[in-house]
Amino acid sequence: MSQLNFNYHFRDADEAPEKPAEYRRTIESGMIVERDLPIPLRDGVELCADLFRPVDEKPVPPIIAWTPYGKHVPLRPERYLDCGLNYGSVSPYTAFEAPDPLYWVGHGYAVLVVEIRGTWKSGGDALFVAPEERYDFYDVIEWAGTQPWSNGKVGLSGVSYLALMQWRVAELNPPHLAAINPWEGWTDTYREVARHGGIPDSWFWPALMRRWGAGLNKLEDLAAENSEHPFFDDYWLSKSADLEKVTTPAFVVSSWTDQGLHTRGTLKGFERISSKEKWLDIHADKKWRHYYLPDSLARLKVFFDHFLKGIDNEISQWPKVRTIVRDRNLVGTIKHEENWPLDHTDYRKLHLDAASNTLQNSLPSPAETSYAPLETDEGPHEATFDYKFEKTTELVGHMKLKLWVAAEDADDMDLFVAVQKFDFQGNEVTFPYFMQFDDGAVALGWLRVSHRELDPAQSTPHQPVLSHKQELKLKPGEIVPVEIEIWPSGTIFHPGETLRVLIQGSDVKKYDKQWAMYCRHEETVNRGRHIIYSGGDHDSHLLVPVTAEY
Repeated sequence: MSQLNFNYHFRDADEAPEKPAEYRRTIESGMIVERDLPIPLRDGVELCADLFRPVDEKPVPPIIAWTPYGKHVPLRPERYLDCGLNYGSVSPYTAFEAPDPLYWVGHGYAVLVVEIRGTWKSGGDALFVAPEERYDFYDVIEWAGTQPWSNGKVGLSGVSYLALMQWRVAELNPPHLAAINPWEGWTDTYREVARHGGIPDSWFWPALMRRWGAGLNKLEDLAAENSEHPFFDDYWLSKSADLEKVTTPAFVVSSWTDQGLHTRGTLKGFERISSKEKWLDIHADKKWRHYYLPDSLARLKVFFDHFLKGIDNEISQWPKVRTIVRDRNLVGTIKHEENWPLDHTDYRKLHLDAASNTLQNSLPSPAETSYAPLETDEGPHEATFDYKFEKTTELVGHMKLKLWVAAEDADDMDLFVAVQKFDFQGNEVTFPYFMQFDDGAVALGWLRVSHRELDPAQSTPHQPVLSHKQELKLKPGEIVPVEIEIWPSGTIFHPGETLRVLIQGSDVKKYDKQWAMYCRHEETVNRGRHIIYSGGDHDSHLLVPVTAEY
């Protein structure tokens, strides 16, 4: 392992594995299964893995799943209600968010599920999404690529953490790495997980720390480091992928549904990697269900067959981008494109009119509206602005909400934004959200107003990127312009249907179920009232990506 880049904080593991590592080999379900297989690293530490491979012992391509969740931990449908999976969706050999060994071994591959350093039965002290972790992953790829049961061409696959570390190790371009499949994995830990728009996540990020809390030695104390690094500094930069260094062939899968976790980063990953051979699929389903669907497996097999087995197949006819334009839950139209963002995007301004609570095609007269951001204060507790479509319109890509705002009795504001769809009868049209829910909005955005300073090097006219370098507190009565990044989405609106912008002072969706995994922001700076200004010199507007109109 390389020398630590930071003075990391460590803590004791929450629990230890029930049993020590004990290598054993069996034949099960037509597979050679090697459990607790030790894999040596360059510094002498050994990682613990399970290996599944064909019984004929012929060399095959390895697919590696790199996990902090434990190779023995399955994806339990009863733990994540309404996730779209049942016990028939995957075989009992399938680790959490990992490839199903029974499927892949049956198609002439090996599956290697590796517990990362310091977690479960692997040795050493654990770091998470850290640059040091890349070298462990590199060593495992090179080990797998040189075993007698391997054909020397290694692929990577898996969801979430199992995806995001693919970006990181591919920065190093290991010689035996032949193909990657990041299936919904963030690329910027600060902006996409820990602090949305500068607002600390109070639920999902801490929950992840608990999920990664088992091991033999020490674990990186993410809570202490999160508190110690409130702004985007070198620590958070080290937990962001250096995407331009990636040249490995890539089949990237994203969705419109992972608002607040993977949608933004996965699309940014595809956009920025330097791989000459790369494809992007964007779906509208819950991510675990979609990963294990027969059609998804068949498509991924085409990719791996080509780059890991050298098969000349239909991949040469694939469009570079395949996306879905959603109409309603799990209903939409597949579109084939050549680039992301889409080349034919027409960005248009819909101007907020605070007098009528509408969105207008032209700048209205000056007006203002206000709401109480705290639910304990007298309402209203939100501001809404509606736009009714006269033509069928497809919006695919990034939106941006520019507002002019002020706080009556506070020096800061937390703004939560949802873009919603309503049918011609006035009923909200909802979509899958995160991995469990079906009542999601079209897209979401967040901003702590003191974090409003933009990063000019990364920002574009349609995607503002915040610098998160300092706090810019509000002065009494100060009206300031802010630009809020709305995460990417793809939705069709028919004549008579309505797009609504909802603005409030807390999370748009709140769930009471303690097993629910999603982002929450409960550490608010709000008090008093929030005022929104529109029209005249205050050009508050929603910038929308029109990709088709008819």
